[in-house]
Amino acid sequence: MSKYKAVIGLEMHCELKSNAKVFSPAKNGYSEIPNSNISEIDMAFPGILPTINKESVRSAIMASLVLNCQVPEYLYFDRKNYYYPDLPKGYQITQMHDPIGTNGKILIDMDNYTKEVLIHDIHLEEDSASLDHYIDASLIDYNRAGVPLLELVTEPCFNNASEAVTFLEYMRLVYKYLGISDADTKMGQVRCDVNVSIMEENAKELGTKVEIKNVNSFQNVKDAINYEIKRQTELKDLGRYEEVEQETRRFDEESGTTIRMRSKVDAIDYKYFVEPNIPKYKISEEWINEIKQNIPILPRDRKQKYLDTYNLSEYDANIIVKNKEYADYFEECLNLGMDAKISANYLIVNIIAYLNKYNMELKDFYLQPKYLKQIIDELSKGNISSKQAKEIFTKSLEEHKEPKEFLKDNNQISDIDELTNIIDTILSNNVEQITLYKNGRTNIFDYFVGQVMKETRGKANPTLVKEILTDKLNKAE
Repeated sequence: MSKYKAVIGLEMHCELKSNAKVFSPAKNGYSEIPNSNISEIDMAFPGILPTINKESVRSAIMASLVLNCQVPEYLYFDRKNYYYPDLPKGYQITQMHDPIGTNGKILIDMDNYTKEVLIHDIHLEEDSASLDHYIDASLIDYNRAGVPLLELVTEPCFNNASEAVTFLEYMRLVYKYLGISDADTKMGQVRCDVNVSIMEENAKELGTKVEIKNVNSFQNVKDAINYEIKRQTELKDLGRYEEVEQETRRFDEESGTTIRMRSKVDAIDYKYFVEPNIPKYKISEEWINEIKQNIPILPRDRKQKYLDTYNLSEYDANIIVKNKEYADYFEECLNLGMDAKISANYLIVNIIAYLNKYNMELKDFYLQPKYLKQIIDELSKGNISSKQAKEIFTKSLEEHKEPKEFLKDNNQISDIDELTNIIDTILSNNVEQITLYKNGRTNIFDYFVGQVMKETRGKANPTLVKEILTDKLNKAE
């Protein structure tokens, strides 16, 4: 067992959804054409004046409330002064002195325990432009400049990579449930800085912090943390304490290692001061309460509801809540009064498999809940068998027709008199098999069920068939 304890803090950056950028009227949206979603404000033309996007502030407040943060009485912004080619103004408009949320906490579920994550702050700022590097030049694309960016800073409260990644995955899901971001890591909408240190197991002071900048996937976050813990541990075990220095590193995917970028002995002096071109706004209690009322049920609460109210298994509930589209689909099924367990089973076994097979999104799936209901209602009533339900499911998808078009040709035979006559005929033609059954060959029962299904072409109600057969065979001499 290691004599060291890892201490990890995260800075999670997530781009927000909005029609316009956070301080300019330019479109906030992805475009493959460089410099197509820009305005004079994004490019820092002389005399520009930023204006605040109210929708971005609403999204930031909503995230702050979900994280149980303290929301300030007044909203204002600061200038963070530094030069970099992707920062056209020479400063970034951000929040330093009074962020949109401070001193929060949220619970996440690990495999065998619940972890309380402490939030230092969450603040709203503008994203920078993006740089494309070539052999002989670097090109700037201002499409990303000014995109609203939410930065979430945790306390150093994680002790391993699994806790850190679980938190990041959960927060990405929360942002999606709130509808404030698509949180797509593949499109660079979520990025992360990781701070890692190790300390003696019983020590009271934190070890030397190493920052890993701009990690662009959760798998890379996990690998970077594990590598950094291993690197720092090996140095300390060798007595080379001085080589664990406060520095900034980057994660290299090819080698799976972190690489030194620069030392960070002292904090950089960004010369923060209040942004003079954006007035201070009062955040009213009425607006906060309105935002609170529009917070949807989040994944952790949804999962608990599925377990407690609908008796779903832990496995099924986890699969459903880990994708907002799946959870919304399932919620619609419940709102339509469909059987919860059958709906969950169809979603997990049939629908998700179909989506994966054809690389399709759920919004493009033909059998929306109102159509699936036609199948599940008949299945719940016993009017069709599971086999028939699957056949109708497939036909409806193949032909893009409502299930009811096929249901009329697939109704089960549930008439007791009709089934009794069919079973009587089958039994009269299988006297030898009846004798074997009475002598202990109970597996012969399935043979009789098969004969009934063959005679009815699979349309006999299986529950009634078994009931009638049991009664007949018990009375047979």
